[in-house]
Amino acid sequence: MPATLRNIFRVALRGEALLTNPHFNKGTAFSLEERRDFCLGGRLPSKVATLDEQCQRAYDQLNSQESPLHKNGFLQSLKDQNRVLYFALLSKHLRELIPIIYTPTEADAIANYSHLFRRSEGMYLTFPNQDSMEEDFLEQTRGREIDLVVCSDAEAILGIGDQGVGGIGVRKPPNVISSAKSSIYTLLAGVNPARSLAVTLDVGTDNDSLLNDELYVGWSNKRIRGEEYDAFVDKFVQLVRKYHPHSLLHFEDFGTANAYRLLEKYRNEHAVFNDDIQGTGAVTLAAVMAAIGVTKTKLSDQRFIIYGAGSAGLGVARQIRDAMVLIDGFPVGEANKRFWMIDRYGVIKESLGPSKIRPELEEFTRPDDEWVNVQNSDNQVGLLDAVRQVKPTVLIGCSTHNGAFTEDVIKEMAKGTERPIIFPLSNPSRLVEVDPKDANDWTNGKALLATGSPFPPCKMPNGKNYVIAECNNALIYPGIGFGAVVSKSKTLTDSMIIAATRRLASLSPALKDPDDGLLPDFGDSPGVNLEVAIAVAEQAVEEGRAGIQCQKEDVRRLVTDAQWKPLYAEYVYDANGEKE
Repeated sequence: MPATLRNIFRVALRGEALLTNPHFNKGTAFSLEERRDFCLGGRLPSKVATLDEQCQRAYDQLNSQESPLHKNGFLQSLKDQNRVLYFALLSKHLRELIPIIYTPTEADAIANYSHLFRRSEGMYLTFPNQDSMEEDFLEQTRGREIDLVVCSDAEAILGIGDQGVGGIGVRKPPNVISSAKSSIYTLLAGVNPARSLAVTLDVGTDNDSLLNDELYVGWSNKRIRGEEYDAFVDKFVQLVRKYHPHSLLHFEDFGTANAYRLLEKYRNEHAVFNDDIQGTGAVTLAAVMAAIGVTKTKLSDQRFIIYGAGSAGLGVARQIRDAMVLIDGFPVGEANKRFWMIDRYGVIKESLGPSKIRPELEEFTRPDDEWVNVQNSDNQVGLLDAVRQVKPTVLIGCSTHNGAFTEDVIKEMAKGTERPIIFPLSNPSRLVEVDPKDANDWTNGKALLATGSPFPPCKMPNGKNYVIAECNNALIYPGIGFGAVVSKSKTLTDSMIIAATRRLASLSPALKDPDDGLLPDFGDSPGVNLEVAIAVAEQAVEEGRAGIQCQKEDVRRLVTDAQWKPLYAEYVYDANGEKE
C-alpha cells in the first residue's frame, strides 16, 4: 500500500490488473512515465490529474447523490476503486462525511445489508464452517502484516439490535460497522488500511425478520450461545494471537451478555479493546474531567446517576471509577458508592436479587435502606425519585430512551448543584434522553452538556452561544488503538486508557472558556487522536509493556512517523514487487 514514508514503491501489477486494484490504482493521477511502464497508455485519458483535482471531481459527484444512503454507496464504490482517493476525500471533508460512512447512516446500511449485498468485504467466519477456520483465516492474511483486527458478531448494533451477518460491510453500496471502524482508525489516527482486517463472526441471528427473509445472506440459524459460542470465538482469538501477536483486536457491537466476558477473558492475554465499553467510557470520562475542570472540583466529589446499565453505561461507570482510584487515590469500594445505576428495573438495589442484577453490576448495587420512602409498589425506584434522593452532580444517559430526562428531572437536578453536568449520550439523535437545548433552557444556561450525536449550539441567557460537545468515541478510540499498535503493546491496560483520557481532557476548549465545548471540535479529531496515541504509547513504554525498544522522549517522533497518509507514491515496475 502506498505510504507517505515510501517515495518509491515497487509494483508487479500492470494494465487492467493495476487499474482494478484499489490499493494501487491512481486513476488519472498516474504519471506519463508510469503509464508507459505499466501499460496504461491506452487505458486512461490524456490529462494527468493531481490528487486535489481528483478529490474535487469526486466531491462534485458525491453532492449529486440524493440521500445519505446513496452518498454512502458512492463513497463505498470509490473505496473499491481507489483507496488513496477515498481517504483523501474523507480527510478534506471530515465533519461532513464521517456521518455518511459511519453513524448514523450505517444503521440504515446494516438494516438493509442482505438486500443491498453485491460484493463482500473483509472476512466471514461462520459457525458451521469452523473446522476450516484456520485455513480461511490464512487464505486472506498469509504474507500480510496485520496491525488491526476489528471483529463483530453483530448482536447489538447502533440501537437497532441483532443484525446477523450485517455487521461487516458490503462493497456496493453500503460500508458498515467493522469496515467503517477500520476506516475511522485510518482517517483519524493513521492506521495503514492495508494492515487492517474486518471480521464478522457469523454465529446466527435471533432476528426473526432476517431468519424469514429468503434473501438473507448469513447463516440462517438461531444464535449459538454458551460453550459452543465461547469455543468458536476462542478459536478465532487464538488465530489472531498466533499469527499477529502484536495486533490490536477490537471487539465491536457484541451483546451485553458477551461483551464484558470476552473483554475480561482476553485482556491479559492480548491487546484487546471494546469500543462500546472502553471507548464510550474513555471519551465520557474525558468530558467529565473537562467539566470538573470548569467547576474546580474533583472526580471523587461527584455523585453519578447513570441511566442505562448496559455495556455502555457500565463501561462509563467503571472507567470513571477507575480514574477516581488512580487520580484521586480513592479506595475501589468507596469509589463504587459514588454511582447509582438505573436500568429497566429502576435503581440497581439489593432486593432486586440475582435474577435482575447481572454479575458485572453487583459492585454498584445500592443498599435497600436508601430507598425505603421512595420505591414504588413494584419494588422499583425510578429516575425522578433517584434524582430527588441522590442530588446528583452528574447525570449520564446510555439508555436509547428518548425523552427520559424530562423537565421535572432536569429541574430537580438543578436544585441540588450549581452547575449540573448532563450527558444524554444515546445515539442516533432521535434516541437522545433530552434535547440539549431543553436541558440548557431548563437550567437557565447553567448545565455543562455533552451528547452522543452532534447538536447545534444553545443560546445562553447572556446571549452567547454554548457549544454542545459531541461525546464521540472517535475522538479517542482511534488514538488509543494506534498508540497500542505503534508501541506493540502486549496488552492494553486501564492506566493506558486513563492516560488517553487525561490527554484528551487537557485539550478541552472549556478549560479556556467555560462557555465553549467540553471536548475538542470533531473537525480537529486527527490532531486530537495523534496526541491520544502519543499518550498511550508513552504509558506503554513507561509500564514496560511496549514491544519496542525506545525511550519515552522518542515516542512522539515514532508515532508521528508511523502515521499513514492518503498520498500517492511513485511506482516502479518490478515483476517481483507488490501484488496485493
